[in-house]
Amino acid sequence: MNRLLPATVAATVCAVALLSAAPKFTSVWRSSEAGTVSFAGKKVAALVITQDDGLRVSGEEALARELAARGLQSVATYRIAPKEELQSGDRAKVWFEKANVEGVVAMRPVSSEKRTTYTPAMWTNPYYSTLWGYYGYGWSNMYIPGSSQEHTVVVVETTIYSVPRNQLLWAGVSETKNPKALQQFVEDLVKEAVKELQKQGLARSIAR
Repeated sequence: MNRLLPATVAATVCAVALLSAAPKFTSVWRSSEAGTVSFAGKKVAALVITQDDGLRVSGEEALARELAARGLQSVATYRIAPKEELQSGDRAKVWFEKANVEGVVAMRPVSSEKRTTYTPAMWTNPYYSTLWGYYGYGWSNMYIPGSSQEHTVVVVETTIYSVPRNQLLWAGVSETKNPKALQQFVEDLVKEAVKELQKQGLARSIAR
């Protein structure tokens, strides 16, 4: 898997001048219990799993804004706890519980060249089925998006967890073809992610 240093991300994605396309969700999964969970009046954390602090902060702020615009009490995760504490499920759990977080919407860049097949079995395996199990896996398997090659496809997974239940409620995988600029890529991806949640009915169930 091709990994780029954080310092090169903005420059390389800006180098792709043509053939860009908006993010598109290629796979979604919804738990049968998602309809029984409501985050109305409760705090929901926006989480972006990446070692690039610029991408993490801007992504979490953008995601928190989109969730707030749809009536949720959202907060960027970087405002809850130090980054070094967030990379351990056991340590992060303490901070999330201290902040009275009921739900987590997580976005994690996966790759820019390899394609992973996502099936229902993926979302129910031990890595994904619980929030704290996903935490350790997510932070140890990530990709910082950006490439100067044409026809690059950046793959990002989005997941929603219930903190009290420690349970995955929804998951989706999106692809973005040749993103031109990092900031625009983040904003477009966040908007498409929240739109997808609404289309699946989960954003409405959260807000009621």
